[in-house]
Amino acid sequence: MTALTHSAQRLLDKLDGFRVEIDAGRKRADIVLARPPFNIISMFQRDQLRLVFEALDEHDDVRVIVLRAEGEHFSSGGDIKGFLEATPEHVSRLAWNIAAPARCSKPVVVANRGYCFGVGFEISLACDFRLVTETTQYALPEQKLGQIPGSGGSARLQKMVGITRTKDVVMRSRRIPGQQAYDWGLATEIVPDAELEAATDRLVEELVVFSPLAQRTAKKLLNDTEDASLSASIELEGHCYSRLRQSHDFKEGVEAFHGKRKPTFTGN
Repeated sequence: MTALTHSAQRLLDKLDGFRVEIDAGRKRADIVLARPPFNIISMFQRDQLRLVFEALDEHDDVRVIVLRAEGEHFSSGGDIKGFLEATPEHVSRLAWNIAAPARCSKPVVVANRGYCFGVGFEISLACDFRLVTETTQYALPEQKLGQIPGSGGSARLQKMVGITRTKDVVMRSRRIPGQQAYDWGLATEIVPDAELEAATDRLVEELVVFSPLAQRTAKKLLNDTEDASLSASIELEGHCYSRLRQSHDFKEGVEAFHGKRKPTFTGN
């Protein structure tokens, strides 16, 4: 395994409730929630998760990041007591920390089984690909505490499934089963529970084959144009296409296509 470094290494010296596994040979990094059975996410852990995503984004040996968890539940949510003890400044950073997967330029895959509540759901919504099983249950249950989602959950969910469904989920603290999440377009794929790891492996193996430059460009383009008008989105897409046309990866892709061989992309 390759070591993980970051400018804020002091905060990463002892990871709280999770670990990081880097497999340079497979061009993959796994962030593994490791506080079973419910993998409750502490306030300090949120800071560390952000830093880890930033460090992995700069890591040359990593092309795809996987967020997963030990045990039968992804995460039942945050540490409730931690909210009462946190300073207003710390609370104000919650959404920024949990948005780290979306800001990361590399593809982020999350594997969700069992409970995926509160911040567990919110950080999953910030990922690019969500894999679920028949045991998965998504929820934003903050109304039961006299609160609302505070890390971007209701906003992201509304963008994905609309205001009517989001009000039903948020205002009633209603759970979304895995199959329904897939039917609504929240999940990329639904697989039997025993096949979640294999499905994750297959998706990672598929993603690492593509040009990292083209993938970074596609992710940023799609994120940046989510709220843009159609004409502005088409204009920006054209500029991104033009820039990629000058890249070594595009030249390699064209030559490989005509040469009937697999391309070797370098990200240049």
